[in-house]
Amino acid sequence: MLRPSAILILLVLIAGSGCGPSQTPTEASGVAETSAPETARPDVDASRIVTLGGPITEIVYALGLGDRVVGTDGSSLYPAEILDKPRLDYFRQTSAEGVLSLDPTLVLAVEGTGPPGVLEQIEASGVTVVVLPEVADVVAAEARVREVGRLLGRDEASGEIVAQMEREIAGVPTVEDRPKALFIYARGAGVLMVSGTGNAADAMMTLAGADNAVTAFEDFQPLTAEAVVTAAPDVIIIPERGLESIGGIDGLLQQPGLAQTPAGKARRVVAVDDALLLGFGPRVGEGVASLAQALGSDG
Repeated sequence: MLRPSAILILLVLIAGSGCGPSQTPTEASGVAETSAPETARPDVDASRIVTLGGPITEIVYALGLGDRVVGTDGSSLYPAEILDKPRLDYFRQTSAEGVLSLDPTLVLAVEGTGPPGVLEQIEASGVTVVVLPEVADVVAAEARVREVGRLLGRDEASGEIVAQMEREIAGVPTVEDRPKALFIYARGAGVLMVSGTGNAADAMMTLAGADNAVTAFEDFQPLTAEAVVTAAPDVIIIPERGLESIGGIDGLLQQPGLAQTPAGKARRVVAVDDALLLGFGPRVGEGVASLAQALGSDG
């Protein structure tokens, strides 16, 4: 028998076979607003929402429902006002007790929320839990925005957000000479991973006008000197917080093989906001544009 959350997700996906209208969003605030009040689906009480995952938090706020959010996880850093809400652990280290202490009526969690069994614990307490997919391309990102909009009764607003995402991506400047880029995920010198294909980092580099220097594997694998020297990247892309955690560019170039690459020799390193670049949330167009600009200006 399907659990209530599985049934809920199935109903959402069935309802999503049609697309809502796309209209111009409110430009002054960047937050889409509907012209007439809408209500959440009758089987969903969205009066007190806990969001687990930065992109999910951004979507709820972009829909104009930030006042319903009663808490979120440590990966949610935007918009700034979310930092004033109760903060839980990183979504992959969720505590059922912590979530339930906020008395939510609805938990919106990104795929990969853990540890295993935690969402079932929350659901067993009577709270509705909806798991939204992790995405690694624009089409899936737009579908996720529409899915949350349908769930929360903001179909029109979600269509406006999607239209804005499409306009921003269409306006990304072209990088004339596509550099070979190596994306490194770092959380301290002991945790350095290199991006292969088929993930958000790979997709964002492609959209921004760079070619992934690593195509021999998918997802992420540990950094090795042999791999980076073979990749011979023209530019290294790394999240800002990760770069700080290993001592800046000097610390980065002390990692195996990096100083011997064309990017290392030229100290060509682009630091990015990982929440903006990798989340594939409503600001995906802004993230692509910022990376494209950095690649163009740093070439």
